Amino acid sequence: MNPIGSVVPGAIIALLRDTPLSAGKVTFAWSAAVGPALQRATSVRLEEGVLLVDATSPQWAREVTRSTFVILRRLQQLLGDQTVTQIIVRTR
Repeated sequence: MNPIGSVVPGAIIALLRDTPLSAGKVTFAWSAAVGPALQRATSVRLEEGVLLVDATSPQWAREVTRSTFVILRRLQQLLGDQTVTQIIVRTR
């Protein structure tokens, strides 16, 4: 029997890939990719493959910017390789 922790990521990927692209889907994928702390400190919007990330402070913007490569790879796994091609971080 597989532990639930090893099954859940595959189930989330399958669920997300089979649903139409929407703002809710992008927000859910963002939350799954970055975790609850970063999710609370940011808001996201997808525009033509570019994910616009608005951070609540310069410190959170710096954290997202430092992790952009890892976050982009996670989002591409969840949403598909060509859905998000770039991340731009801004401060609200």
